[in-house]
Amino acid sequence: MGGAGVTEGRAGGAGRTGEVAALPALAVQLELGPADAAGAHPVRVSCTAVRAVEATVRLRVDLPGVAEPWWLVPGLFYGENRPVGSDRPFPRFAVDPDDPMASPTWEFRADRAATPGVFAWGADGGAALLTTETSAVGLSGVGFAHEGVTAGLWLTFPFRETPLTYDGSAVPRPPVTTGHRWAAGERATFHAHLHPLPADRHAYAPILRAVAERARRTDPVEPWVGVAEAADVAAEGLLRWHYDPDPGVLLETVGFDRGISGQDGRPVDRQAMHVAWVSGVPWAYALLVHGQRTGHEGAVTAAHRVIDTVCAGLAPSGTFWGVWYRDRGWRGSWSPHPDGLHARTLGEATLFLLRALALPGGAAGQRRARWLAVARSNLDALAARQRPDGNLGAVHDARTGEVLSWAGSAGLTWVAAFAEAGALDDDGRYLAAAVRAGEYYARFVDAELIHGAPEDVGLAPTSEDGYAAVLAYVALHRRTGEARWLDLARRAAEWMLTFRYTYNVAFAPRTPLGVYGFATRGADQASPSNQHLHAYGLVCTAELLELSAALGDPHFAGRAEETLACFRQLLPVHDGDVNAYRGMITERYYQTECFQPKGMVLTLSHAWSVGVLLLACEQVLAPGA
Repeated sequence: MGGAGVTEGRAGGAGRTGEVAALPALAVQLELGPADAAGAHPVRVSCTAVRAVEATVRLRVDLPGVAEPWWLVPGLFYGENRPVGSDRPFPRFAVDPDDPMASPTWEFRADRAATPGVFAWGADGGAALLTTETSAVGLSGVGFAHEGVTAGLWLTFPFRETPLTYDGSAVPRPPVTTGHRWAAGERATFHAHLHPLPADRHAYAPILRAVAERARRTDPVEPWVGVAEAADVAAEGLLRWHYDPDPGVLLETVGFDRGISGQDGRPVDRQAMHVAWVSGVPWAYALLVHGQRTGHEGAVTAAHRVIDTVCAGLAPSGTFWGVWYRDRGWRGSWSPHPDGLHARTLGEATLFLLRALALPGGAAGQRRARWLAVARSNLDALAARQRPDGNLGAVHDARTGEVLSWAGSAGLTWVAAFAEAGALDDDGRYLAAAVRAGEYYARFVDAELIHGAPEDVGLAPTSEDGYAAVLAYVALHRRTGEARWLDLARRAAEWMLTFRYTYNVAFAPRTPLGVYGFATRGADQASPSNQHLHAYGLVCTAELLELSAALGDPHFAGRAEETLACFRQLLPVHDGDVNAYRGMITERYYQTECFQPKGMVLTLSHAWSVGVLLLACEQVLAPGA
């Protein structure tokens, strides 16, 4: 796209005007105010066009003497962002670029960020610049660069995207460098906050917390239905659309448009079931809890059948298989290795199987005996493969049990599974495995880069890594009472919440999300690779409530409640609502230009999207389940 002139202001000391490098056609005044009680300096940039011009205004801060910068754009960019070894192409920071999606300089539109702002650190400290999604000249932008030994971070009005535009595909799109067309005499004022940062990379936490607390007053979220009704709708969605009694599976996806093929959607539906993650045991467990609470025998029967199916599919190595396909039976996970099984998926299936076993009356007789044997088989298999340093591996061979990859932190969910296996842990082996793994994976929390949880995005940092870490360290604290695990749970939760939108994105009024007034506060960016909003954060609703209680701090409970409120929007209560059928819930809400135009939704219902809402509702309605 066409270029535009850039007017650049660089913030100076508090209480005085900073340096301004202006285009002749644009008069700019930069004012930096004294720090408030939280240490934030308000910044105001006032611009007047002397004559007509196309230009972008940039507010920049430079950090000199930074040899190895660390970046954070909440929900969008984490350090180098794409670790070496990741096979998924998406933006990466590199001083010496080695592929088309690596660069020492990046600029992004603000709605890609969960909080519109950019943080940068060197060895001795850093700075953060925060603003709002939109300004007087349209959508804002964030950016950063490493030039020699200087780290620069900035905000742009309006946004620019360089050196490329990422749309979710492996093919880079052209950059966006057009600016605002200023009319002669036009005036605009831009507002931001500048935060000096200590060297601790976790210093983002109080800043983002303050932003989230302010947003409670300014960005309302109005759920369409109450929690109990949402549970009923979600349970019906699982049973009516995703549950197939023959052979007892939760189909991963079903299309909104059931009649378009003339075959009730079958060519559209994904005829498959993962053992966990996008289908399987966790959501069958939620259905079981719902059935028991409401006396819905059909829900209990369906839940039993799904868990029975998963338990009947043990791989030769002693763990679950990864995925059941209608035409092929049991196979490995979504892995480059033909028989590769993903540790996070296996761990999540085992964790929720243990929870089903812990339910009073959850299973009895031969069924219970089978579930117990399968749970123990999985626990024993992973415990036997654990390295002395605590690493549980990321990808396992379904046939031999060989660990095919040790990279990343995909094993974190196993920490929760081992910690919650107390009823099976006569000799303490499982707790010992949980502690060793908890110590090993703590390095990822401390480094502010947890990555590797989902099967489909390689080693990218994702919101799902945050959920796994919260599940793990809350479970360890619950089992041991040790303060170390509580502190790690808090830090993991704060990192997880960097993915959570602290504002309501502005949608065009004729897009689906604009028409329905969808409020995004409380939704999570899936990952820097998958830039769309999703509801998987509901998976640790109970853990965030427990964390708040343990800390005596209501913040985490409030963030859990806002997410549950967010995803009780766009919930089809009647056939035809939101162009779907009752109980169908999309996986993707497009809040930015990635995969689909901003304001659209994916017209597929996902078993996990329905199941995770049901799980969260039941965790609120039946605490301790």
